[in-house]
Amino acid sequence: MSDHDHDHHGRHHHDHDHSELSETELRVRALESILTEKGYVDPAALDVLIDLYEKKIGPRNGVRVVAKAWSDPAYRERLLKDATAAIAELDYSGRQGEHMVVVENTPEQHNMVVCTLCSCYPHPVLGLPPVWYKSAPYRSRAVSDPRGVLKDFGVTLPDTTKIRVWDSTAEIRYLVLPMRPEGTEGWSEEQLAELVTRDSMIGTGLPKQPGEIT
Repeated sequence: MSDHDHDHHGRHHHDHDHSELSETELRVRALESILTEKGYVDPAALDVLIDLYEKKIGPRNGVRVVAKAWSDPAYRERLLKDATAAIAELDYSGRQGEHMVVVENTPEQHNMVVCTLCSCYPHPVLGLPPVWYKSAPYRSRAVSDPRGVLKDFGVTLPDTTKIRVWDSTAEIRYLVLPMRPEGTEGWSEEQLAELVTRDSMIGTGLPKQPGEIT
């Protein structure tokens, strides 16, 4: 199958606006300003919530999921069979993470995740999506030229490695299980977690190598 192999599970019945993201963001900021001015919203509370998703939740939950799958074969098997349940074992669940599917990278196949219509994203495990994930160029090129997108991210794969693109929807969200780096035999789950990056769980990056961490 070609690099353009593109899975679309179900129609996009999104529960948010399909308008241009820049316009949406402006509307959100305007609404935030009005609600703050009227005393309905505490800016400090908003900052705490944003910080929670960006730094504390962020990709850290997903990092733990991947590290556990690398170090625990039984958990990895459960994760690939029923990702929603396996992720819930670690108490990582919630809105926009109700129906999860984990796709595993192998030497033969590299997986990459996109949301072609807007920005569906597994918030409970990856936090807030990066800006580029929501951009129109990424959403279109990830499907038409996935190998070129990976090159833009500094990832060059062998020509023999098939690239498969998975389209997240309001019904199903995907998490990539990257390949465990070589030279990590005997590493603890905590040590392995240091190698996992957010982009490696989206498929636009690879895990760090043992020599890249101190």
